[in-house]
Amino acid sequence: MKEEMIIVLDFGGQYNQLIARRVRECNVYCEVHPYNLSLDKIREMNPKGIIFTGGPNSVYAEESPRCSKEIFEMGIPILGICYGSQLMSYMLGGEVATAPVSEYGKTEVDVDKTSVLFSDVEEKTICWMSHTDYIAKAPQGFKISAHTPVCPVAAMENPDKNLYAVQFHPEVMHTQEGMKMLSNFVYKVCGCQGTWKMASFVESTIQELREKIGNGKVLCALSGGVDSSVAAVLLSKAVGKQLTCVFVDHGLLRKNEGDEVEAVFGPNGPYELNFIRVNAQERYSKKLAGVTEPEAKRKIIGEEFIRVFEEEAKKIGAVDFLVQGTIYPDVIESGLGKSAVIKSHHNVGGLPDCVDFKEIVEPLRLLFKDEVRNAGRELGIPEYLVSRQPFPGPGLGIRIIGEVTAEKVKMVQDADYIYREEIAKAGVDKGLGQYFAALTNMRSVGVMGDERTYDYAIALRAVCTSDFMTAEAAQIPYEVLNRVMTRIINEVKGVNRVMYDLTSKPPGTIEFE
Repeated sequence: MKEEMIIVLDFGGQYNQLIARRVRECNVYCEVHPYNLSLDKIREMNPKGIIFTGGPNSVYAEESPRCSKEIFEMGIPILGICYGSQLMSYMLGGEVATAPVSEYGKTEVDVDKTSVLFSDVEEKTICWMSHTDYIAKAPQGFKISAHTPVCPVAAMENPDKNLYAVQFHPEVMHTQEGMKMLSNFVYKVCGCQGTWKMASFVESTIQELREKIGNGKVLCALSGGVDSSVAAVLLSKAVGKQLTCVFVDHGLLRKNEGDEVEAVFGPNGPYELNFIRVNAQERYSKKLAGVTEPEAKRKIIGEEFIRVFEEEAKKIGAVDFLVQGTIYPDVIESGLGKSAVIKSHHNVGGLPDCVDFKEIVEPLRLLFKDEVRNAGRELGIPEYLVSRQPFPGPGLGIRIIGEVTAEKVKMVQDADYIYREEIAKAGVDKGLGQYFAALTNMRSVGVMGDERTYDYAIALRAVCTSDFMTAEAAQIPYEVLNRVMTRIINEVKGVNRVMYDLTSKPPGTIEFE
């Protein structure tokens, strides 16, 4: 039973589930619901607090999403974020207008430390801004609790009614003390006790899967990565021998990875799973021949992925459910719901229109990567699997810019293997969210052994992140990068240049395509 809950009302922002994830970090259960959730449903759920998300609209536009004004009279604490703060102001009689100066990115904000929301927060703190509108005048009964030189109402509050609003995004990592602010809202404003744990998610998900699947047959898409491994173990605990795990080796895996996956999950591995390995390298190679556009590659890989499963399902007999290890950043980047499309994921936006299964089940759909790892630990999955480097479903197909060929696959496999090996040897892998080598489509002149070369450039990527929604380039020691560069150029045929990618997310993505 969920004794306490915070609900997030979604007004179309990119970070809606990230807010929920931050609240769950405070050990308080949190769910995301549409902005027009009925007041009766809210009363039935009996939340300890409500958070309004950001969104792309202007609150004064006729078509902008709005909730019922009565929500502010329910006596439930509310925190408005970005669009949510402007909506609170607009609906309660304040003024919202186009800002004379838009604010984007890291911004120094002056806060009122007497506000319970900013308890233990520095008087000047760095916050992540992303707005073109602003609150020009706070509603009657509200006091301003934060400002910047160009944003007079960076935060406002009416403590008597437990209404709080911030123009910035406390949920993203770029807001340095954002977790303190959210924790203050959850504990000091909403009065939560913090009794919810990841074990609760694992237990409830297993029970929900049992009820949903019943006696049905299940196919699980198993890549051997963190997400699909956790999904597979969840399903095995829920339905046992009704589950068949199919591992599709599309030839776009990391070096030796196909055999490693089979060693762990195959018949000689520690798990009691029905395991099928499908070697589809030649099939994928033909489909991808001549294709250079990133989205086209993703769609092809995604469609073939499903077609292979349909074929395996027919061999097994009637199959009711397909299980995938989709996690929340995949959903957001694929633009499902109200968010903008960033890129299709093979197990989300890349699905073909006609799938020959009763239903697709994605038990990790609302979790972020570190939450998935914690769920894996709760399930007893070995740490070396739980902490494994993330790897995209389309594999090296999206780490090779331009056309995918067997020669390029070998180049990036070998370069990536060297990079990961040297990172581990140097002991700098701890704390890295993700690191890998990608093959650019750039060829340049070089000199090797007094001879002219005209070969490809490898790009190295390493980021620090906990949620994979935002990320900063990692500061890998120069001597480590230099060793990697030397080895790659000496050992990988066809490469004569190595570069390090310093781009953060945003504006870039973690993967290249």
